Amino acid sequence: MILLYIPIIFLVVYSFNGGTIMSGWGGFSFVHYQELFADTRLLKILLDTFILAISSATIAAFIGTVGALFLDSLQNKKTLNTFLSLNNVLLVSPDVTIGVSFLILFTILGFSLGFVSVLISHIAFSIPIVLLMVLPRLREMDNTLVMAARDLGAKRGTILSQIVIPEIWPSIMAGFLLALTYSLDDFAVTFFVTGNGFSTLSVEIYSRARQGVSLEINALSALMFAVSLLLVFAYYLYTTYTDKKARLTK
Repeated sequence: MILLYIPIIFLVVYSFNGGTIMSGWGGFSFVHYQELFADTRLLKILLDTFILAISSATIAAFIGTVGALFLDSLQNKKTLNTFLSLNNVLLVSPDVTIGVSFLILFTILGFSLGFVSVLISHIAFSIPIVLLMVLPRLREMDNTLVMAARDLGAKRGTILSQIVIPEIWPSIMAGFLLALTYSLDDFAVTFFVTGNGFSTLSVEIYSRARQGVSLEINALSALMFAVSLLLVFAYYLYTTYTDKKARLTK
């Protein structure tokens, strides 16, 4: 934990450095934050990155949840284990392999690289994450509620919307937030499938780092770290609230 947090703290502190390099302290200043907000290209890329992350995480959360419901309904254990094995292979596959695979696929199909190609790729590698979060919750769910609803004449859609989805909603949100984080952080897959007209924050930082890292990047990274902390805190409050509500209901 110390090895992870010391560089982050160092990065955040030097985002307020009045100097131009990280090897010396030039006094406390917001100059690099001013440069950041004046850099319209970087702000546009930041906005595009968040739009991409939210879009891919939302679609992946929906498809992953549908996939988890499908796998939970399977009666054949061999078929179920086959699907789970294929899902786990995608989780442990190197990002470079996935990126190259998508690049080859888009090239064969003659698909132009840009926002859509990156979106499809991010959805694809996020779905296994969501499925892995939602499926265990489905297995832990009390099926007597579903059986009681069926006995009372509830239709499948009603059972799904009134019982199943509310029960697994915390896991869906957890999968969504993880998919959001993976999309924001991804570099390897995005690097292969992005085109000249579209870029994400990680690819842009990599491009600029080859010319020397500006402390403007420190300021941007500090803001991104602050957003990450807010997301973690919001998820903590949400899970605390849902757990408390579940205990009161029981």
